[in-house]
Amino acid sequence: MQNTYAQRSRLRSFSRLAYGSALLAVTLGAITGCAPSDKNAGDSSGSNDQGYVAGTGVITQIPESKRSTPVQLAGNTTNGDAFDLQEWQGSPVVLNLWYAACPPCREEAPDLQESYESFSEEGVAFLGINVRDEAAAANAFARQFGITYPSMLDKEGRAVAALSGLLPPQAVPSTVILDSKGRPAARVVGIVDRSTLDGLISDVITKDT
Repeated sequence: MQNTYAQRSRLRSFSRLAYGSALLAVTLGAITGCAPSDKNAGDSSGSNDQGYVAGTGVITQIPESKRSTPVQLAGNTTNGDAFDLQEWQGSPVVLNLWYAACPPCREEAPDLQESYESFSEEGVAFLGINVRDEAAAANAFARQFGITYPSMLDKEGRAVAALSGLLPPQAVPSTVILDSKGRPAARVVGIVDRSTLDGLISDVITKDT
């Protein structure tokens, strides 16, 4: 058991170092609620007419003093289980926008699952937001990539609307990290890798405690 915790500690340290390196490669902006009119957010991530954001994700962290109100979102997962983000407050929550045929979504899926497994014992919750597919396609994707955290279907755009003040239009894949109060604390527009995501989650956990 001690070895396991030691390994996790080393992993956190490595992730934070990698995360710091990643931040040097991008421009960070403090936002009060980054609106869809933030043209650079989409363009700098390689948004294209195929319906997804290509290239390395653009990272934005939101200072605690400038975080907006908690994200309001409730519904059912693809397995039919009810959820309400308000009930998940108390620990960070990771929201990931995706759909099955999106190439960068498929590329980042293993990293998201590994990050979920790494932080699950710390109470961090993950929710996938599938913006195009039916339940059968979404569940097939989860089986293919070994995704064990839940996803919801959002063809009607309820979740996208709830995040409209934070993400530019058609920003898939995108990842949003909510703090323990349910407020957006960070976002990645475009593909997110394991070290970057772990670093962002660790930063939120540290500042929440």
